[in-house]
Amino acid sequence: MSKTVQMIIIAAVIAIGGYIGYQHWSAARSALPSGIASGNGRIEAKLVDIAAKEPLRVKQILVDEGDLVKPGQVVVRMDTVTLDAQLAEAKLSVVAKQQQEAVSRATIGKRQAEINLAKTEVKRSTALVRERAGSQRELDVRQMALATTTAGLAEEEAKLRTIEQEVKVAIATAATIQTRIDDAILKSPVTGRVLYKLAEVGEVIAAGGKVLTLTNLSDVYMEIFLPSAQAARIREGAEARLTLDALPGVAVAGYVSFVSPEAQFTPKQVETKTERDKLMFRVKIRVPEKMVESHIDVVKTGVRGVGYVKLDNSAEWPAYLQNLVKPGGEQASRSAKP
Repeated sequence: MSKTVQMIIIAAVIAIGGYIGYQHWSAARSALPSGIASGNGRIEAKLVDIAAKEPLRVKQILVDEGDLVKPGQVVVRMDTVTLDAQLAEAKLSVVAKQQQEAVSRATIGKRQAEINLAKTEVKRSTALVRERAGSQRELDVRQMALATTTAGLAEEEAKLRTIEQEVKVAIATAATIQTRIDDAILKSPVTGRVLYKLAEVGEVIAAGGKVLTLTNLSDVYMEIFLPSAQAARIREGAEARLTLDALPGVAVAGYVSFVSPEAQFTPKQVETKTERDKLMFRVKIRVPEKMVESHIDVVKTGVRGVGYVKLDNSAEWPAYLQNLVKPGGEQASRSAKP
């Protein structure tokens, strides 16, 4: 055997031994303590639909796909020309009813004054008749006038009560139309990012029709699937860690916000077929809102990674899970997207 061949064989043996040693060291380094479980997953966030409450035409869409929006931010304006006309009519109706109410109150005041006068005249005629200085006929006429005026007052008071109710109805009608106009200004209910724009300016949207879909960045999480033996030991609020393919070398702190009460088959994209044959429990690991807020410009859903959960509070995180991304910390400057 030539010297060159011997050198090649020795080099190959050293390379293979080094590779095996590295694999063994890497496996040992990434081994988890018995009190920690892990599973594959991806970063997810709840979806929020921005929808029209009633059939209207889209007037303005104020955001584009990918834009970051805040709670209460106006994202879409619907055309409310017809509703504006209805509101103007309803406000005029309110004014008219209020004027009728004012007239009715004035009439009641007049009737009360007439009653007071009629009572005085009846009192005077009664005294005159008693003293035989006045006629009974005149007294009867004045008593009839008092009764008629009193009845007229009762009628006006009934009319006033009716008009007062009509004023309330007119005000409520105007308020309802105003609410419909306000509902035509679509606002974001959450801090999120525009995922899809589902309509264009000028389109007529049916009641409940979607205009935008947002990702709710106030609820960012990863779901992993664990066997029953591990899932039974997990409690909501337990410490958790996330590592992401796009953010190597660091981990993100989280906590368990949900453990499914019933088993299911794991999704195809998460585990191997052998493991899918076993019933697993879904575990949701949520990223704290403060962490998301400090990295809001780079948070992306769909990023793959691994979720780790403490089964035992006394378990110690491995070294590679202790290098945490901090809110506003140095890791935040990395180009990866947590």
